[in-house]
Amino acid sequence: MQHFKIKPGVPLAEQAELGHNRWHPDLPFLASVKPGESILIESLDFLDAQIQDTDDVSDVKNVDLTRAHPLTGPFHVEGAEPGDLLVIDLLDIKPVTPVGFSGVFAKENGGGFLADYFPEADKAIWDLKGLYATSRHIPGVRIAGLTHPGLMGCLPSHDLLAEWNRREAPLAAKGLAQPPNPSTAVLRGLTGAKFDEMAKVAARTVPPREHGGNTDIKDLSAGTRIFFPVYVKGAGFSMGDLHFSQGDGEIGFCGAIEMDGVSHVGFDLIKGGMAKYNITSPIFMPSIVKPHYEQWLTFEGISVENGVNYYLDATVAYRQACLKAIDYLTHFGYTGSQAYMLLTAAPVEGRIGGIVDIPNCACTVALPTSIFDQDITPKGMLNDKSYWGRKG
Repeated sequence: MQHFKIKPGVPLAEQAELGHNRWHPDLPFLASVKPGESILIESLDFLDAQIQDTDDVSDVKNVDLTRAHPLTGPFHVEGAEPGDLLVIDLLDIKPVTPVGFSGVFAKENGGGFLADYFPEADKAIWDLKGLYATSRHIPGVRIAGLTHPGLMGCLPSHDLLAEWNRREAPLAAKGLAQPPNPSTAVLRGLTGAKFDEMAKVAARTVPPREHGGNTDIKDLSAGTRIFFPVYVKGAGFSMGDLHFSQGDGEIGFCGAIEMDGVSHVGFDLIKGGMAKYNITSPIFMPSIVKPHYEQWLTFEGISVENGVNYYLDATVAYRQACLKAIDYLTHFGYTGSQAYMLLTAAPVEGRIGGIVDIPNCACTVALPTSIFDQDITPKGMLNDKSYWGRKG
């Protein structure tokens, strides 16, 4: 079996033969695989080995986000042509280094979903031991892993890349999207004038797009099957941004328990599948295997923020649900920042409760109670005499 190995802790630019951190249709392939074959793919963590196992948050505060998402690939799939569907089976996913991290970016350096409420950088280092993760920075919590890749996709066609850059340019001009940035681009197998030409237009990997990309779907664990549209000959599959655990929405941006890791990946093809099934973006069949939690605390938010009623705005409603959960957890000894990192690292469930009842959308975020070593239910608060003593 082919096995593509990283040098753990070494930035992609120093092992550029391994992969890339931009999307472009002309990237040279790393290797070729056949339909029906499986391979082992190792990937660096999504911040390209910038975060260290220390208590110092300066690495998160000063992180260079233009280096994000070092991907391993692209892989040529024999027989794949534009219009086909690439079938990817995630057979197994494990860390290479038994340490992960989550964090909060400073507002001036990317922030996150709650940047206006938590503008300062913070981080948590997690010890990954078998099925579980614990952190000295968020004590009293043990999280069962649901390991998954945050980012997978096939290479775009020239037309698709041009379309991305066209439609995202007005947003980039307002600071609402990330334009191509040649300064930290890593394009596997390229140097000189060809590198310079491609780096000027190669797309950043921050968002999901039609080809897949940075979807950050926590349920795509071992046992998942995915159908990717093929836009170039050979498909050009790449992956990275592995997570040990994550909550729905990855609200902290640097929010999952990020890790390097190795993925056992199987390949197959459905010839002409895009037209046959009218598919222009990936379809996912998540794994049936996941941690079993019996009790949850669910917090609701509506589309009302700072006295303003927004019309059926799910983003506002989900933000309010998250803020309510964070505020609640502060009553059990956690700081707001710890609770924020926990909501994005633990396998919380995010849902749209109702999006038809004008004028308010309702969203919920549910937190599994058994990850805590204390009773965090309202009953637990009621029985905590010291809590009531503190609140007077």
